[in-house]
Amino acid sequence: MASVYRETKAPGELAGVVRCLWEDTGTAPKRIVPDGCVDLVECGGEVFVAGPDTAAWTWETGERARGVRFAPGRAGDVLGLGADELRDQRVSLDDLWGKEGELLAERVLSGAASLTGVVARRRAGGADREVSELIARLDGGASRVSAALERFTTGERQLRRRFTLAVGYGPATYLRVSRFQRAIGLSGTAPDLASLAFSAGYADQAHLSRDCRELSGVKASEFFRARK
Repeated sequence: MASVYRETKAPGELAGVVRCLWEDTGTAPKRIVPDGCVDLVECGGEVFVAGPDTAAWTWETGERARGVRFAPGRAGDVLGLGADELRDQRVSLDDLWGKEGELLAERVLSGAASLTGVVARRRAGGADREVSELIARLDGGASRVSAALERFTTGERQLRRRFTLAVGYGPATYLRVSRFQRAIGLSGTAPDLASLAFSAGYADQAHLSRDCRELSGVKASEFFRARK
């Protein structure tokens, strides 16, 4: 049976903190590519945090999974640490929060609590407005980080540091990930790779091919053919 993956909107009280809720019926293996997000996941009798990725990884389990996907830059509001400490890692809730995490994981696995309930209980402060604005500029099609960094009142070095703390990696890496995700979203309508590269904001097809190889681990022709 084919795997069924679906996303739903976050409940209203978590809007802005959570990008979406998701569920996967579970078949293995599947390739997961970077998306700039941190996820809180329940799968295989465990509750864990999947940090922001810089390269593709393979989901080996065939078990049903569900999760909460944080909006870029917002996971730290709930997790209580910088997203850069979770980069390219999978960390169980008890390792992250100790005894509290162990108890919360037990409640989630038993059905006594939900992942959204955990997030609602733990959320702390609001978003860093300048980091959120920089994320929006990079997602909006900025061609270069230097252009996106213009006209901020905070110094560039400090803003880059806050961005890395919130997102998990610096603006340059995030821009590459965001642009690649834009290409994925447009791939169903683009007639060929050259058109896709232009629509997604790449300099040329070679640029798209290079980023696809580095972020997905496979050739662009293979990666995007598999998504049609």
